[in-house]
Amino acid sequence: MKLIKFTSLVLFALISTAFADKANDNLTFTSLFEKDADLATNWIGNTQGYKVENNTLIAQPRCGNIYTAKEYQDYVLRFEFKLAPHANNGIGLRAPHPQDKSVKRHIPAYSTVEIQILDNTHPKYAKLKDHQFHGSAYGIAAAKRGFLKPLGEWNYQEIHLKASHLQVILNGEKILDCDIASGDAGKYAKGRDRTSGHIAIAGHGPGVTFRNISVAELDNALSQAQEDNVAPEGFTQLFNGKDLTNWKGLLDRPFDRPHKRKTLKADKLKELQAKADESMKKHWSVTDKGELFFDGKKGGHSLATLKQYKDFEFHVSWKINQNGDSGIYLRGLPQVQIWDPSDQKVQKLGAHKGSGALWNNPKEGKWPLVKADKPTGEWNHFFIRMIGDRVSIWTNGKQTVDNAPLYNLWEKGKAPIPVMEQIELQCHGHPTWFKNIYIREL
Repeated sequence: MKLIKFTSLVLFALISTAFADKANDNLTFTSLFEKDADLATNWIGNTQGYKVENNTLIAQPRCGNIYTAKEYQDYVLRFEFKLAPHANNGIGLRAPHPQDKSVKRHIPAYSTVEIQILDNTHPKYAKLKDHQFHGSAYGIAAAKRGFLKPLGEWNYQEIHLKASHLQVILNGEKILDCDIASGDAGKYAKGRDRTSGHIAIAGHGPGVTFRNISVAELDNALSQAQEDNVAPEGFTQLFNGKDLTNWKGLLDRPFDRPHKRKTLKADKLKELQAKADESMKKHWSVTDKGELFFDGKKGGHSLATLKQYKDFEFHVSWKINQNGDSGIYLRGLPQVQIWDPSDQKVQKLGAHKGSGALWNNPKEGKWPLVKADKPTGEWNHFFIRMIGDRVSIWTNGKQTVDNAPLYNLWEKGKAPIPVMEQIELQCHGHPTWFKNIYIREL
């Protein structure tokens, strides 16, 4: 089970993806329950707690949880349901397997993110918190109310989940649009960091009947885009495949370090930046294939974004030759390591463990959780999420760093990392290629 860890203090900016507003005609839906036999075929868990009748799924007293037999990452879930008085249930988004012993509480409101299913009108629920009513991401974000049909009538609901972006549509009305990474969920949603898991029906008790449950899987938001240098929805392109727009040269030592650059007066900074940009033009170029290329020659320096960034999600594809070495600096600090795992000269430094970890960290996050490198000479892809001082990294779709704090190497850990700084593509004396560079600010 792959995990993402999120920091609770992140400002969620509504992005323009609006993927829930797109027609579902382009999606391929697979039935999870449309006939009685589907319960035994497609679901695991306490299936005996649910009654099947006339192609409906009826929650019984003490029904417990059931889970899809298959795990899902990003998807659209659609279903119909009707409520009896004081009905209470929920949908777990990416729940752990019910036999996963590493999870202390297999209750979707805690083990993952639960979307509440509730009779909002019943007096026993009058004093609930806003984030506990129907359609809400329990403990995280409150849904709009007033769109449930009268008790006993069928409702139609869709849940759209892509990475941490969640939307809930009830009877044609978007009642929730939020980032499940955002906000302090308190004791709830401890498992909201999961990138994959089972879809769960959280059986709090009787009173809810389901039918026509189906799911369509979406392209994994952590993966490389199919078309080069075309930003995914919601992301901004940092490299256009044509020139060095959005980039500048990194200042020479010691002003390559954020805390040193801050000491420069404006005139001196301008002078040094001009020299750095001249170096950039000599050693960085764009190939006829639309690739950003560093020649690896003496005198070259790293490349830096013109803009500074705080919390973000970042895509970048990269390629090195045999024995190559490079990296990605986050907020001006080293580094997400890129190297050749077969390079015999750096085996003692841990190259055999692979790329995609925070090599300059003293401990946590220093080594990749898995070796995910493709053979030298082939393209690799990073997806990096940084919130606060915490970093999570996926290398070629596999998580290699799980919410590790980035160490401030330049100040030997004695000062906090910069709150906002540039992102850098490292010069390490080896030819290196980059493409598909996109960012989404959080």
